[in-house]
Amino acid sequence: MEQVTFDSLPLSSGTLQAIADMGFTLATPIQSQAIPLAIQGLDVLGQAQTGTGKTAAFGIPIVEAIDSNSRETQALVLCPTRELAAQIAEEIKKIAKYEPNLNVVAIYGGDSYERQLRELKRGAQVVIGTPGRVIDHLERGTLKTDAIRIAVLDEADEMLNMGFLEDMEKILGGLPEDRQTMLFSATMPKPILELTKKFLHEPAHVKIERTTLTASSIAQYYFTVKSNQKVELMARLIEKYDVKLAITFCNTKRMVDELVAELHVKGVQAEGLHGDMSQSQRTSVMSRFRNGITHILVATDVAARGIDVNDVDAVFNYDIPNDIEQYVHRIGRTGRAGKTGISFSFITPRELGKLREIERFTKSRVEKGEIPMPQEIVQLRRERFAGKVKAAVAEGGLENFSALINQLVAEGYSAEDLAAALAKMAAGEINRPFGELDIITDRSSQQASRFGRGDGFSDNSRRDGRGNGRSERGSSYGRREESSRGGYQRAGNDKMIRLFVGLGRNEKISKGDILGAIANETGINGKNIGSIEVFDKFSFVEIREQDVQMVMRVMGKRKIKGKYPNMEIAD
Repeated sequence: MEQVTFDSLPLSSGTLQAIADMGFTLATPIQSQAIPLAIQGLDVLGQAQTGTGKTAAFGIPIVEAIDSNSRETQALVLCPTRELAAQIAEEIKKIAKYEPNLNVVAIYGGDSYERQLRELKRGAQVVIGTPGRVIDHLERGTLKTDAIRIAVLDEADEMLNMGFLEDMEKILGGLPEDRQTMLFSATMPKPILELTKKFLHEPAHVKIERTTLTASSIAQYYFTVKSNQKVELMARLIEKYDVKLAITFCNTKRMVDELVAELHVKGVQAEGLHGDMSQSQRTSVMSRFRNGITHILVATDVAARGIDVNDVDAVFNYDIPNDIEQYVHRIGRTGRAGKTGISFSFITPRELGKLREIERFTKSRVEKGEIPMPQEIVQLRRERFAGKVKAAVAEGGLENFSALINQLVAEGYSAEDLAAALAKMAAGEINRPFGELDIITDRSSQQASRFGRGDGFSDNSRRDGRGNGRSERGSSYGRREESSRGGYQRAGNDKMIRLFVGLGRNEKISKGDILGAIANETGINGKNIGSIEVFDKFSFVEIREQDVQMVMRVMGKRKIKGKYPNMEIAD
């Protein structure tokens, strides 16, 4: 179907002006089809992927239908997560910009009942909420449904996946029968189709299909990498592509916490977002991310529902999603609002088959990415440093500094030497060291999948004529060898000592907790901390021999997640 302009739709002048203020003139396909049907009062069954403009597809008809002179609740929108509820509420408020008496309230778990009660009592013509909290208010009698004229289920398949089917049926079953109902879902599994038969009356079916499920504005790359080297690869890609704002997806809450801790050690500003956080914490994290204070947001799929930030440069699939459709949802967070984006997917050798499934499902090609070499990153650092110098010269205001240089020249130093010295002072950042990172070819990926091991070799190494991996950077670059006296031999002949830590999974301790605590409390660079193993009741961590006594002394007085770690040298 051809897209239409908003001013060709039967909308009020106030709504048209609000849409224009938002910077939109052309309706998306789902909006072009659904809005005219919804304004007629028909039930609508909409099938479209995330990022296609579904919120406005039902939000605009809601604003058009509401009697803002009445304080009764007239529209109810159900959605799976609190983030999405907050996003929908903000979107509808923008659409209702020129309806000053129209109140929109979001209600969801983890937020203050008092605030919600206060706003509902004040009069909320439009209520957006998660099923659990909506039922709470219905049972308390604080949400009245007698006057509801429109009910919307957004991302119905996701609510199904989260176990909200009975809640959806209970809520819809208690609404006035003469209401208008709209249901939007990316997929239509059997339970959702049964739900539509039960609660929608002769719905108009709007289905938006695309030749590919991923936007052409998003460049997609994958990297076959060992699990323990993903952080190093991510740090290099952030530098290479000069990523300012990115969302990184992990499959578990524990992995979110561990990754955030490891990124902090590498000097990357990152914060996590997952279901174990309070609503105030989540709101604070999202505020810092939207304002660019936090550059990397690390999140689980459920927690990321409803995140709508137009300036996301890149998406990292740190873990390949368990559900193939989640891949579409994830990378759709970048390349929005007419901008280009990029996605990076990290796979282990065993996951190559899953990547091919994603390509078949999305009908798009995920290209094999090139791992950035250290010399390439160093060159980029130099170029960016030179650019900053040029910008400072162009900006002017260097008089005081020029006087200092002239003074030093008068003391016998050449201007060239002074400039070189200043550049050298910045070399700490330019020559910041790199961690270990192996190249794994597709062939070796397939072999690893068959035999359970990888035959890759280091990214700065090459094969000699006898097929042996020989490192160009030498044996002193972060490699470990068994020591005859126990422990491990590291770069610079650093012997690694294994410490016992009396905390484990039973205390909800992760590798990231141990790494972050030691690095933060002792000041040891995370790169100088060896492997970490976490078991149910205890853990092990490798520390350089020269740091062992200091680590045991400092950590003996510090807590990890509220408990003393009880560190000892392991036998």
